[in-house]
Amino acid sequence: MTYQSGLKPRSYSLTYSLAATIPLLSAMLLFWGQTAHAQKAELPTPWTQSALASPIPLGEYPRPQLQRNQWLCLNGTWNYQGGKSVASANNPTTAVGFPTNAEKIRVPYCPESVLSGIKRKQEINMWYQRKFTLPSTWTGKQVLLHFEAVDYNATVFVNGQKAGSHSGGYDAFSFDITSMLKPGENSLIVAAYDANDGHTPSGKNGPRGDYTFTSGIWQTVWLEPVQQTYIKNIRLLPDLAGKRLKLDVNASSTANVSVVVLDGQKAVAHAEGNAGTTLSIPIVNPKPWSPDSPFLYDLKITLKSANGEITDNVLSYFGMRDVTLGKVDGVVRPLLNGRFVMQLGLLDQGYWPDGILTAPTEEALKSDMLFTKKAGYNLIRKHMKTEPQRFYYWADKMGLLVWQDMPAIWYQDEDTLTTRSAFRKELKTLIDDHYNSPSIICWVPFNENWGAFDVKNITEWVKQYDPSRLVNGNSGFNNNPPYQKAYGDPKNGDFVDTHIYVGPTKASVPDSLRAASLGEFGGVGLFVRGHMWPVENNAYAYEPTKSALTDRYIFLLDQVEQLMRYRGLSVAIYTQTTDVEHEVNGLLTYDRKVEKMEAERIRAVNQAVIQAGNKLTSPKE
Repeated sequence: MTYQSGLKPRSYSLTYSLAATIPLLSAMLLFWGQTAHAQKAELPTPWTQSALASPIPLGEYPRPQLQRNQWLCLNGTWNYQGGKSVASANNPTTAVGFPTNAEKIRVPYCPESVLSGIKRKQEINMWYQRKFTLPSTWTGKQVLLHFEAVDYNATVFVNGQKAGSHSGGYDAFSFDITSMLKPGENSLIVAAYDANDGHTPSGKNGPRGDYTFTSGIWQTVWLEPVQQTYIKNIRLLPDLAGKRLKLDVNASSTANVSVVVLDGQKAVAHAEGNAGTTLSIPIVNPKPWSPDSPFLYDLKITLKSANGEITDNVLSYFGMRDVTLGKVDGVVRPLLNGRFVMQLGLLDQGYWPDGILTAPTEEALKSDMLFTKKAGYNLIRKHMKTEPQRFYYWADKMGLLVWQDMPAIWYQDEDTLTTRSAFRKELKTLIDDHYNSPSIICWVPFNENWGAFDVKNITEWVKQYDPSRLVNGNSGFNNNPPYQKAYGDPKNGDFVDTHIYVGPTKASVPDSLRAASLGEFGGVGLFVRGHMWPVENNAYAYEPTKSALTDRYIFLLDQVEQLMRYRGLSVAIYTQTTDVEHEVNGLLTYDRKVEKMEAERIRAVNQAVIQAGNKLTSPKE
């Protein structure tokens, strides 16, 4: 369906269906009617059945900060071949054939998941195939094929022609497939190869990771029509102190740019310039974005040719906020919009018993974040993975601060020219992909020395590449795994960071240049019979009941407050949002069906700690 005027990035539901006509939808539903083979869910979530029943799973618009009014979602049932007996999917030059009775898989769920309908161990070689027909309204336009994430090497064929290849398990990529299309039905084949041998960024989804391996397509696949001259991407940099927004528009060719900033329905700023140059847009009396008031401005960007013809329109949004370090009563602390805000959050790993790396539905994706806000936290540390763009949209909208980890490599000292280059490239891409989200306030290149190399220089590079955010170069650097050489404290970046289980005593203290962070602590477990992954479960410590676990948590938070008041602690991140496979130290069970602590008591103590931080003397203006 076409985009409706008046819908805005911070208020629309983003539940666009397919981008054209009812006949097209009907034809696609016939294809999707060939369901993938049913599998039993060991631990279903409240959304498992609705995800399995959806003909177009995760069909919401995938790119909230660069929206157009037409698109076509390709999620759903595809033909599939995988395993050792199939042809290598590692950068093939030709596509394999598919029999009429080919196995089915549900995209975008990885083949290891129950929601995919495959549910097998990692297959390394994966081949996907489906057909599509473009809406007639797209005639004469360029057509872009988008993949939000494929793990790890992807090679794409359209009507037998190779469209291109991409390496990287956590970033989006696209191909212009216009020249390969034909009238009527078209064929799309994706070859995905994932050795998952630890030589590429994989986080906990790797040979030394803790959880189920995943591979292949795990985020949305979609098509989009554009004119020959179109906006490829944008870069948004709020400058709250300077009362302006810096905007870079990267277009496919030379063009004029016209920008309108909206506060609700009211236009509050206009600007014009050229693509490829930085526009500075004054924002009079800017409304700051913060966890307590996550105000988002809307942004309309129009691209025009030299003769004034409109060639592209996109919608976006931004939040006005500044993140810096400063001294509060002589103590170095992180400042949000010039004020110290105690950052109190949860380690969020983003795993699901039915979708593994992929949330089963949009409602599920939001649910953990809504719980985090309800429980009185203001921060999420997204640990060892990235999420779809929609996750960050909801963080922006809800007012959740985000620390974003870079997924680790595991054998960084083997084949260094390849493995280290891949890490550096994908770290840059991660920053580029998520640069525009105001919720992200800190990058974390390394965690506890996992896959660590050249830590000091990489920390400094991130600081220089994105000076608008803080950087925690090696979170928990005092926790050195015995199987790796300890890189320890990089002595730069913005935080002195420790991980202490259970803690929080002996947390780090600030130095003359860096704030103190407790990047992980807690991890106290509770067994909930009937809601645990079918393995031997464990935690760092245990309590026998919900009430006892709540009491233990409140005691730990009382200690956090003391550390904040008298030892200069500025960040505390509790492990963790949910149980994850064998780990039973979440505030929620892995299936998200049981809250393991008393929510109102947790919220009360969390808010008390944050409010105590607000009462500390602010830096003089």
